[in-house]
Amino acid sequence: MANFFSSDFKLGILGGGQLGKMMLYDTRKYDIQTHILDPNPEAPCKIACDHFQQGNLMDYQTVYDFGKKVDVLTFEIETVNVQALKQLEKEGKKVYPSSKTLETIQNKGVQKLFYEENGIPTAKFRRFSNKAHLTEGITDNKVKLPFVWKSTQGGYDGKGVSVVRSGADLVKLPDVECIAEKMINFKNELAVIVVRNPSGEIKTYPVVEMEFHPEANQVEYVICPARIDDEIKQKAIKVAKKVSKAFEHVGILAVEMFQTPEDTILVNEVAPRPHNSGHYSIEASYTNQFEQHIRAVLDLPLGATESKVSGIMVNLVGAEGYTGDVVYKNIEDIMKLKGVTPHIYGKKQTRPFRKMGHVTIIHEDINEARKIAEKVKNTIQVISK
Repeated sequence: MANFFSSDFKLGILGGGQLGKMMLYDTRKYDIQTHILDPNPEAPCKIACDHFQQGNLMDYQTVYDFGKKVDVLTFEIETVNVQALKQLEKEGKKVYPSSKTLETIQNKGVQKLFYEENGIPTAKFRRFSNKAHLTEGITDNKVKLPFVWKSTQGGYDGKGVSVVRSGADLVKLPDVECIAEKMINFKNELAVIVVRNPSGEIKTYPVVEMEFHPEANQVEYVICPARIDDEIKQKAIKVAKKVSKAFEHVGILAVEMFQTPEDTILVNEVAPRPHNSGHYSIEASYTNQFEQHIRAVLDLPLGATESKVSGIMVNLVGAEGYTGDVVYKNIEDIMKLKGVTPHIYGKKQTRPFRKMGHVTIIHEDINEARKIAEKVKNTIQVISK
């Protein structure tokens, strides 16, 4: 076994945002040396890594040179230069998840085709090269309104996703490659995190349920365990494992799913990295998702994924109408509540709906936790000076 701990071993992470910062809590715990690459000189990771490099994640040479300096390379964001990763792998560098996994996931059109080819249940869709092509598809009746529009690249946190109900909605869309997806009438949005190491050890976290903000198309609450019956839980886990097997990923894979009124499970999309739907695990699980991702990419034994206690995660996003230096109003009030832990990501500037932090609420009773979560949501405000 390689000596990762208190040694010359170097773990490289592409991306220096909050997911990287939370991964660093655990590399710190194990004294694993870390190198971070991020375009932002004030990236949240900067304070916690051993070596920080400012640079463009989409630039081939920058990513390639950075990768040459480290022993194992992973990422906390999908928008990185895949060609550089491919070259590094060719030269024997360990990149986890692999460039192949990332390339399939990076483009939503390719990702959806992958589900079809692998017999993974997903909403019906069509790919379009640009806006004119999409308009033609609507005219020819190949696409029926309403539908969900997704840009194939660069969308996250509700960006790059729109519901198209009329011609007016169509006008507002950017002229990019996209998919038009059938609107799914669903009962629940669920997620399962699957973790896998290069030796092929696989574990799944409990099924979580996501409650969304109606306007921002962002998750407001993640609830673990999901308030669904066991049969649905087993179905969701089975589908998530099938997705994991098809991707042959290494590390964390978050699989987001819809539960239809007929209790069919459809895969919406995946993320090959620690994910919003697993933040509750920092306080509620035996092994949090960030430590688990590190264990997986270093091919260490995977930790237990069970929850110690029920947990709910509330996203802290910038309040509407506020832009500038951030202020967490009433944070002291939520800290008085039992089982409440705020996580502040370290972004100095707030803007509407920007992810600025999250709060975990743990409680033996999930329904009580949900009530406290509501209280937290209504109390704390992310505003500016």
